[in-house]
Amino acid sequence: MKIAIYGLGYVGLTAAGCLTKEGHWVLGVDVSEDKIRQIAEGTSPIKEPGLAELLQQAVTNNLIKCTSNPGNLINECDMAIVCVGTPSGPDGAHNMSYIAEVSRQIAHAVDPDRKDPLTVVFRSTIRPGTIEELILPIFRSVLDSKINAVELVYNPEFLREAVAINDFFNPPKIVIGTFDGKPCANMDKMNQNLKAPVFYTRYREAEFTKFVDNTFHAVKVSFANEIGRVCLQLGISAQKVHEIFVSDTKLNISPYYLRPGGPFGGSCLPKDVRALQYISSDAGAHTHLIDSLLRSNEAHKHYLFEYCLKGVPKDAHILMLGLAFKYDSDDLRESPKVDLARKILVSGYRLSIYDPALKPRDLIGQNLGYVYSQLPNLEKLLVSQSQIEQDRFAVVIDTNGSAKTLKLTYDKFIDINALA
Repeated sequence: MKIAIYGLGYVGLTAAGCLTKEGHWVLGVDVSEDKIRQIAEGTSPIKEPGLAELLQQAVTNNLIKCTSNPGNLINECDMAIVCVGTPSGPDGAHNMSYIAEVSRQIAHAVDPDRKDPLTVVFRSTIRPGTIEELILPIFRSVLDSKINAVELVYNPEFLREAVAINDFFNPPKIVIGTFDGKPCANMDKMNQNLKAPVFYTRYREAEFTKFVDNTFHAVKVSFANEIGRVCLQLGISAQKVHEIFVSDTKLNISPYYLRPGGPFGGSCLPKDVRALQYISSDAGAHTHLIDSLLRSNEAHKHYLFEYCLKGVPKDAHILMLGLAFKYDSDDLRESPKVDLARKILVSGYRLSIYDPALKPRDLIGQNLGYVYSQLPNLEKLLVSQSQIEQDRFAVVIDTNGSAKTLKLTYDKFIDINALA
């Protein structure tokens, strides 16, 4: 198929690389001319293991074309996938301006007399009712009686950064929302090589899926960290408690988010929890646990800061291993490690950070804006492996498990993800 992808961030660009590997031709659309140039050169503007190789292969095989102005090229496509951002607004609700703008662009560009309808797939996380109450009215206002020139689909993604390519080809499930809950031929064609349970449903159920998943992940992380704090205060081994707890796969289900360790963060969980808080308040529901998640997470951030530096003199040299949200990623948006670094600096400590996947000159967009609003002197904080292996540190804080590959000298070592 010929597939247009609007928004070449982590989700959109990963989808582009993976779809070209499947033999589809991709038209990438993004407002960033810098991204477009890098992709055309066969390089990836984001750090995601394996993605650069997929893009290089796509460019070599002429399976990808990127532009900021697609014009009528959309009419050569069978499908358009919308992956633009839905950042948190001041009240916690998703900002839907990018979704609305791209919907208008596609509605005005599509040929109302197409032989086959353009399948317009939305993958961005959106409030339940968005397709019916915002997106569909935009298309109807432009196409009027020719609304059948498009078929709207909601298809949430379940990609985790640093393992996104594997997740694309091996999803835990495939959820597809259509007007009447019936199958879509183009979606079946796109997913024909994927082995996963497929759920066709109406728009609202599909739209709500990501909120349920991400909020439950946030619940599990916060619950585990609260138990971990109690264990630390009472002299109990949190590791042993965790070992016992996750052995029960019949009732406790998944060990992945259920170990005491770092706070949750990144571009999905905090944003979607805030949005679900807004939705439940707007609907008159009372979700006290959900309302407490972000406060609990902030409390855990501060607890870890105090725990790591308890008794450490203010002029001490601290080393943090890892700053990005995930190991082998350069995504810094709402990374709890950025918060920890900021607290350490504000408290007067000398801080060095080792994260070889992080190159400040490569940061773009919200990723760039977020980290420099929190750590404006980031470039001075980052150090090389040779530097840290020559120095001695009062405290080494390992946030991503990379200490095992290094030869370090320190007085105190803390593995954030293995509190005991």
